[in-house]
Amino acid sequence: MRRKGSDSADGTPPPDASPARREVRGVPRGRWMPLGKDGRLTLYARTDGGVLRWTQRVPGGDRWDGPDFVRITDLTDLTVVQGDDAYVHFLGRRERRGPDGPGVDFVHAVQYQTGRPVTEWRSFGNPYRDREKGLKAGAPAGAVDAQGAIHVFVRNAGRGLHVRREGKNGSWEAWQDLKGSGLTAGIVPSVTSSGRVEVFAASEHGMQQWRQEDAKGPLQLVPSALRLTSLENSATALETAPDRLTYYWTEANGAGVTSYREGAWPVPVGGLPGDGAVVALRTPLDGIDCTVLAQRGAGSTLLIGVCATEGEQNGVWWSDTTEKCVGDPALALDGQGRVVVAVHGPDGAVSLARQEPGPGLTLSPVWHRL
Repeated sequence: MRRKGSDSADGTPPPDASPARREVRGVPRGRWMPLGKDGRLTLYARTDGGVLRWTQRVPGGDRWDGPDFVRITDLTDLTVVQGDDAYVHFLGRRERRGPDGPGVDFVHAVQYQTGRPVTEWRSFGNPYRDREKGLKAGAPAGAVDAQGAIHVFVRNAGRGLHVRREGKNGSWEAWQDLKGSGLTAGIVPSVTSSGRVEVFAASEHGMQQWRQEDAKGPLQLVPSALRLTSLENSATALETAPDRLTYYWTEANGAGVTSYREGAWPVPVGGLPGDGAVVALRTPLDGIDCTVLAQRGAGSTLLIGVCATEGEQNGVWWSDTTEKCVGDPALALDGQGRVVVAVHGPDGAVSLARQEPGPGLTLSPVWHRL
């Protein structure tokens, strides 16, 4: 079983006593503003030598504690994943130089409760024993299945897909080659409400998908006729009906954002997106089940889009918040069910705004800087 570890990370001393002096260098991939079981939000950001963490004091409140500093060195990539049990998983790609040259391994840590320490970072290796091939392994992506086990996916040296799964006793099962070809950056794993794992990935040949037929079955490559190509790291997934996922991504040809779900044609949904990920969540607005989208726009400001869930063909209403951002934004519902959006600004600050009372989706005019 997992060990609910100490304040130390990667075998180093406790967190830095003065983390406020550390500058934000970016935000992780994935769900970097998760909601805990106690209704409090947490924000994570990248910094030199580790991760910064801010924790909401009370559900839905304006006051935050932090930043706390979690030490982990030599990371090239970091992804944050959360399961239904609300545990927050950190997946890192680490590149370190040894006597034989640089080498890559992947590391994992967990935060079990809001505001509590992060466990030790533990290495779970690399798909390759060969150092040169190992250097070609891409950034990790992950999903937590219905049993609470983390599945980690990486683009391999042949630009196919490898997965490693945490076993029932907390140990790691062997790496498995899921095949595929020509993958670009941006692997999107998801778990549906029935517990099935699905993976969506962009490639030079179009979109590729892997799917479990049932929650205990193997992941299998699904033949796909989707020849559309996306910008790297732009895709996301949202469960828009029981056991049905809708995918959103930015078209590589500059045509804007596209939505797609199995059994339907891709639907252009507009926007003026820049680079980075489209992020999405579901929430009722004026009594209607709606999907909220967020992305860094071509003008480097945060764009928000709203539509009826699975009603993209009827139009997505986009607005420009004029808030400058760098990298991917984060969307979440707070402990009071209000939409909260967070961005990393060009000045290095992490800022957030939340839904105001009233019809539709209106964000607070003043952004709160952490």
